[in-house]
Amino acid sequence: MFARLRVFFRFQESGLLLVILALGVLLTVFAGKVRTPVFERAADGMRTRVFTTDANGERIPLTVEKNKFLNAQNLAQLAKDTSFIAVMAVGMAVVIIAGGIDLTVGAIYALASVVGALVLHRYGAEGLATTSSPVQGILLGAGACLGVACLCGLFTGGLIVTLGVHPFIITLGGMAIFRGIAFVITKGQSVGAFPVAFRDFVRFEVGDGLSFVPLMSMVVVLIVGWIFLSRLAAGRRVYAVGGNELAARFSGIRVERVKLGVYLISGLCAGIAALLSLGYYGAATSGDGQGYELNVIAAAVVGGASLTGGRGSALGVVLGALIIQMISSGIVILGIDQNYSQIIIGSVVIAAVVLDHLNTWLARRRLTATAH
Repeated sequence: MFARLRVFFRFQESGLLLVILALGVLLTVFAGKVRTPVFERAADGMRTRVFTTDANGERIPLTVEKNKFLNAQNLAQLAKDTSFIAVMAVGMAVVIIAGGIDLTVGAIYALASVVGALVLHRYGAEGLATTSSPVQGILLGAGACLGVACLCGLFTGGLIVTLGVHPFIITLGGMAIFRGIAFVITKGQSVGAFPVAFRDFVRFEVGDGLSFVPLMSMVVVLIVGWIFLSRLAAGRRVYAVGGNELAARFSGIRVERVKLGVYLISGLCAGIAALLSLGYYGAATSGDGQGYELNVIAAAVVGGASLTGGRGSALGVVLGALIIQMISSGIVILGIDQNYSQIIIGSVVIAAVVLDHLNTWLARRRLTATAH
């Protein structure tokens, strides 16, 4: 038994798993109870409410008492909400591991959403191309959404590499540019009315309301990110550039190409999240993704990606995204004023950065002591 515990604590993300377990226990204990309606699957697959008859013979909806946090509907909602942030956090982690930062993810999310929405709208019920194949429209809309996101990532990375300016400055300016373009092309209006098949596919549910497509997309991005960072030479080069850019350059690594690649990956991940949101929510506006920069960076940092570069993992940032979402969900469940949510998340980010610096300082002290 003790041998198994030692193996567990040697696992890089064991601390994050313990935090998730502790948060789950605390929320379960303090959340309290709530009465929720009972649903059942109809013959056509739709969820319908279950009714019963009271003592007076009146038909009333059937309800059951459940824990506010530990119930299937809330856990399914938590998984769905986590998936959007986690997908973008994997891309952000790649950038941070390479020693950069990307403040444009929320703006790329918004711009990619509205461009994809404009294309999808043409093939929806109110569009001009309703006579065309909906599959064609879905493919074109998805291509436009992901393509714009990738172009934005390349634009950001290209400026950073070409101008040699700190990524914070470039991505701060890019954030305003991309969101401004999204506002101009939509005139601040919401764009919706997509092909029904697209929405039905993304909103497909299994079990008790679990959104299958966003969850599986997160799993696929996690697996691809893990393979890229830990099993491919390209991922090793990302760690090398983030750990010591000068040494990486002298060892023959094309640093500029690596930097360009990580911002392309970050843009692509923001585009995937934007595409999922189009299908799930059925509309897009230029205001989408406001504040996502903080949540995504928080997920990456809490998940173990060091802001000094050279350290982090795909699994860690996904677990970090789950922690951030559990905190946000806990604020609602416990009845805490929503105005405190950003304060709490910001404090978590600062605490994670302080712990990261403390861990780095202790590691250097151990190396110095060993050398002597």
